[in-house]
Amino acid sequence: MKKLSIFDKFIFILNSLAATALLFSYLLPHIPPKSFPLLSVLSLGVPVLIILNTFFLLYWVLRLKRQLLLSLIVLLLGYNYITSFVKFSEGETDEKKNADLSIMSYNVRMFNAYEWSDRKDIPEKITEFIKEKNPDILCVQEHYVGAAALAEIYPYEYIKLKGKNSEFGSAIFSKFPIIKKHSVDFPHDGNNNAIYADVLINKKDTLRVFNVHFQSLNIKPGIDDLQKEDSKKLLGRIGYGFSLQQEQAEMMMDEVKRSPYQTIIAGDFNNTSFSYIYDLVKQEGRFKDAFLEAGSGFGKSFKLNYFPLRIDFLLIENDMKIAEFQKFEIDYSDHYPILTRIGL
Repeated sequence: MKKLSIFDKFIFILNSLAATALLFSYLLPHIPPKSFPLLSVLSLGVPVLIILNTFFLLYWVLRLKRQLLLSLIVLLLGYNYITSFVKFSEGETDEKKNADLSIMSYNVRMFNAYEWSDRKDIPEKITEFIKEKNPDILCVQEHYVGAAALAEIYPYEYIKLKGKNSEFGSAIFSKFPIIKKHSVDFPHDGNNNAIYADVLINKKDTLRVFNVHFQSLNIKPGIDDLQKEDSKKLLGRIGYGFSLQQEQAEMMMDEVKRSPYQTIIAGDFNNTSFSYIYDLVKQEGRFKDAFLEAGSGFGKSFKLNYFPLRIDFLLIENDMKIAEFQKFEIDYSDHYPILTRIGL
């Protein structure tokens, strides 16, 4: 530190704080939110910590200072952890030719039923997009039955509404017959649940498809909205939401463990790949993340301005091949749709 200017010393203090926070975040997948709800909030900030430490590393490299070792070591220690944030393209593979099935997950924000956007054509645009991409199975979160055009595309469906008189809920649409349907109803909140459908593929293979929407955190897309909210209340609300997510994930995974078929989990987790919830659902390697296997670039799936959040996932059982993953940055919801093609 003797050879550093006052400014560089200040930068290194900031660097040390960011490196310590990132190092500590590596423990988050192993810490239940019910035990430390406020601590789990840090999982949302991990992408920023990664970017900050990368910035500090480059800063010290350009200045040829040994302080570069701090962020370098911390980033290297979490290499596998960090690569769930950004993925470099592995190029074209022959597996794309052998894909048997395409699956899309999309939180459609109720097809703009509450007019969060001034655009009146959103229901039609979403339907046109789905027709164009033509997934074999479509998992929809925040579905609105008033937008009925999807029923014209898919002969089979399972729609679970949040109440008897409600028009909103979760849905699974399929080109293949659905031979069983079930809902895992979460306590405390009727807006979130997990549903599954047993889909008979080509009259021979049965696939159990889960569509989950974990506890919402009610984060609005604009950073300005976050800044206006009292920070203590915001952290408390998010921490409590993560605690509920743990309970919901445990309930769903009890059902997943009983599945007699190959299983796929799709949906809006309202949490990141750095969290305890994500690790719990992946079941210590039983499932693989389609983005990590076949995606590229940043996996951002939620449109929080200037903040890269990947909270929508397609998890595939290990014995199935993932041929392709795509994310579509279209402006019809606060989430981006994601799609994978798999070989059974």
